[in-house]
Amino acid sequence: MKKFYDTETSFADAGDRKIAYRSYGKGKPIIFVNRFRGTLDTWDPLFIKMMAKKFNVITFDYSGIGSSTGNMAPDIAIVAKDVKDLADTLKLNTIIVLGWSYGGLVAQAVTLLYPNLVSHSILIGTNPPGKNEVPFEQVFLDAALKPINDFDDEVVLFFEPKSQISLAAAKASHDRIHKKIDVKKIPSTMEAFQVYFAGGDAFKEDILNFREQIKKTKIPILIISGDHDVSFAVENWYAIVNEMVNTQMIVYSETGHAPQHQYPEMTSKYIINFVKYTH
Repeated sequence: MKKFYDTETSFADAGDRKIAYRSYGKGKPIIFVNRFRGTLDTWDPLFIKMMAKKFNVITFDYSGIGSSTGNMAPDIAIVAKDVKDLADTLKLNTIIVLGWSYGGLVAQAVTLLYPNLVSHSILIGTNPPGKNEVPFEQVFLDAALKPINDFDDEVVLFFEPKSQISLAAAKASHDRIHKKIDVKKIPSTMEAFQVYFAGGDAFKEDILNFREQIKKTKIPILIISGDHDVSFAVENWYAIVNEMVNTQMIVYSETGHAPQHQYPEMTSKYIINFVKYTH
């Protein structure tokens, strides 16, 4: 019997490049937008499986990352076009966009640049646009910039090392992901890392004024964060969330940068209900 995580990789022809993607389930399309160094293989299969019970989950690799051709842009507004081009190629008129970490920055750009495309925006373990008070913790930089990450790095990067609950969840998630993963596809050079960081720096500069725009958008936004995220601290949302007009926020205790991997079933239920009951 074919395993859930054996879904084949397809390629969307976006003209100047081919975007690698996988599709799971049926329902409203929800495009997953990946983290720093993330590929098709680095999402937790259980989270995808739970979400695919209600949605058509579409995961993809950014241009120039993983199995996609082309080059990744150092500008998140341009990276956001990957999502738009993928949706257009698949003939999707309306999508839910779900962005994790760096992908949360991209998801915000998609939401604000293509408001007629996005019905709901799910932002996981990410920062709002503009300057934020709490920076990366040094432990994030120490682990994130290694050419290859091991399990101990994953614990620091995505979970809460001080919590036995989080440690157990880290091991379970790691084992699910590593049933099928092509580590060679994961970006591992400083040159590649710098492209991501350039995009993040430009998002902080906010020349397109996204910070003010996200306060005003009426597109429903769900923010999901751990209480100790070593890269994108949840505290950065506190300065802006009470000025947003159609937003809900969930914070998990004893949880790090990957709340959807620590609590895949619960997180999927929150998202499913959010989409069902907000407009």
